[in-house]
Amino acid sequence: MCDGDFCLGPMLNAYPDSLGGTLKGCISFLEQPEMKDVFSSFYILPSLFNTDLDRGFSVIDYRLNDLLAEQTDLDALRSMGIDLKLDFVLNHASVLSEQFQDILKNGEQSLYRDFFIDWNRFWAGHGTMTEEGYIRPDPELLQNMFFRKPGLPILMVQFPDGSNVPYWNTFYQEVVYSHVDAQDFMAITHGKYAPAVRLASLVNAAVEQGKWPEQTELGQLEVYRGAVVDFMERNRRYLGQMDLNIRSPLVWEFYKNTLQTLAGYGAKIVRLDAFAYAPKEPGARNFLNDPGTWELLGKVTDLAKPLGITLLPEIHASYAEGTYRTIAEKGYMVYDFFLPGLLLDALERRSGEVLVQWIREICERKMLTVNMLGCHDGIPLLDLKGLLPEERIQSLIDTVVSRGGYVKDLHGAKNVYYQVNATYYSALG
Repeated sequence: MCDGDFCLGPMLNAYPDSLGGTLKGCISFLEQPEMKDVFSSFYILPSLFNTDLDRGFSVIDYRLNDLLAEQTDLDALRSMGIDLKLDFVLNHASVLSEQFQDILKNGEQSLYRDFFIDWNRFWAGHGTMTEEGYIRPDPELLQNMFFRKPGLPILMVQFPDGSNVPYWNTFYQEVVYSHVDAQDFMAITHGKYAPAVRLASLVNAAVEQGKWPEQTELGQLEVYRGAVVDFMERNRRYLGQMDLNIRSPLVWEFYKNTLQTLAGYGAKIVRLDAFAYAPKEPGARNFLNDPGTWELLGKVTDLAKPLGITLLPEIHASYAEGTYRTIAEKGYMVYDFFLPGLLLDALERRSGEVLVQWIREICERKMLTVNMLGCHDGIPLLDLKGLLPEERIQSLIDTVVSRGGYVKDLHGAKNVYYQVNATYYSALG
């Protein structure tokens, strides 16, 4: 059955490098006689693009990863009558993106200086500058903030002039100090080889122990500390996902160009990953900012409509919060993150009462829903708060873990569970 620009029916979700090894391998699978007309859509997970971390969700750029896919593969899917669902990560881009690399190279002179969120510029006038060089926001402004990791979401990066600038970094980050050899330190030791060898040995040992350069014990070579630390900091590298500044016109140009690229690949549905973190302003929530979130979605929808793209905003939130209802009422498709846990609960308790209650709500509200039993985010159970009592949610977690699953926590705290990672086959025992 078709609805507008795409067909309603079974959708295949897969990483091309996990199913067949390449997208061509996926197509070979779909071309088997047994698979004819089985799937109407294919959600190709983002290792399809040039990415570095987070199993594809840290996007460097939206060109095809030519080790996994070619345009001819996408054309073949189109000729089979299979619509595509592809990802667009609204909130962030990789440190290795062209834009962030330009910042590291050109600093204040970079065209993309404000493409990402400068933490200190964002919080100027709303906090206290620390000795480390970043603003600590006033406590009352942090009350409604939801951070995905302990501490403030900052990555300090060094500009070519030696200044350190904090950028907003909601998700993964890593600062990498490379191993050195004696030749790297010859200028520091004024051509003395033996001290350079010793310095390189001490610094490499500290790097292997995960120490910062200033924590390196130099002993009798302490006189060289300032120069050594400066060398290591100037040559440090980064990994991570940097938050985009949606106040920048260049970001909106990037959004427009990316949607055009995805439409060119044949995408009929574009899943908006982490969109709810993108709108930010001092004193407001940094997750599901209201009205910022809906204003953002409205503007992205205006860009997507002329391209024949239907948007699927992805969000994990508890049933009790009612976010799914708001998204549906605004005319968007919703992810059915409730179904996986409700079905498990129904089978374990031999009662479909709550499951049927949820199905009726979908029908009565006429919600256009993407149903699934699991996804790359595992089996979501946090979302069931408000549908099931806490003790029943915990019972489901314990059951799935006993069958080989494991809990993915936030902040490393067991009481802030996020999802359970297991195949649905294993979860069923």
